[in-house]
Amino acid sequence: MRVFVTGASGWIGSAVVPELIGAGHEVVGLARSDASAAALTRAGAQVRRGTIDDLDTLRSAAAESDGVIHLAFKHDIAFTGDFQGAAAADRRAVETFGEVLAGSDRPLVLASGILGLAPGRVATERDGRDSGSAGAHDDGPRVRQATALRTLDLASDGVRSSVLRLPPTVYGEGDHGFMAALVGIARDRGVSGHVGDGSNRWPGVHRLDAAHLFRLALEKAPAGSVLHAVTDEGVPIRAVAEVIGRHLGLPVVSIPSEEAGEHFSWLGAMIGADAPASSALTRELLGWQPVQPGLIDDLDKGHYFRAG
Repeated sequence: MRVFVTGASGWIGSAVVPELIGAGHEVVGLARSDASAAALTRAGAQVRRGTIDDLDTLRSAAAESDGVIHLAFKHDIAFTGDFQGAAAADRRAVETFGEVLAGSDRPLVLASGILGLAPGRVATERDGRDSGSAGAHDDGPRVRQATALRTLDLASDGVRSSVLRLPPTVYGEGDHGFMAALVGIARDRGVSGHVGDGSNRWPGVHRLDAAHLFRLALEKAPAGSVLHAVTDEGVPIRAVAEVIGRHLGLPVVSIPSEEAGEHFSWLGAMIGADAPASSALTRELLGWQPVQPGLIDDLDKGHYFRAG
């Protein structure tokens, strides 16, 4: 298949591209910079210059492809306060792909999130599938959830659409996301912290296992599928803090919830969330079997704690 991939040079995309090429697919990656274009060329992909705001570029690239994997999201503006703007750009991209792919039975795979889906209990692929569970004008993860629901609706328009939900911790060597941020905060604060008793749980997946699931979704996910890229159903944040403390030689401490924002900065609003999730239905549907280390084992490899 000829596959158009947005976010192709990002943390997850840079694993998805070689996964696809290794399986014999031809990849065209969206690149918004010279550095991204060079990385895609080195990986063996073709380059389409532009951003997700360039809707004409998205239209032509999708029209020339046998399927689309949409990974890009404007995290830079989302994390600086304009989540609504980032979500609106994401929605426009999905609508554009839907128009192009309508009636073709070609696949569209959207990357979405798990955090906030079913607080306090194990979320499954069946959760968050009704229109009352998301609102286009709400803040936070529910904004993206509304776009995910629109993606699923495209199945009725003849698009083999699927939504692949990712946990907050997509980890592995080279990660600059949440786990790396927690390590950096611990270094800066001189303690490795967790909120309250630290029993709240986060799911996780290794980026290479996630990349494999994106390929399986592209190749064979039925229209309207919701998939969970989850290896660890729920790792207590206290356990994460303990590994970080051991590797950095720092005490592990409890941070009161009212002080989480000050201590954890931008992570403060999320670090205390209890958001376990299952991938049992995904594994049954697509035969996906993660083979990479779990989060705690990956942290214990030590690459998060090298100088920096």
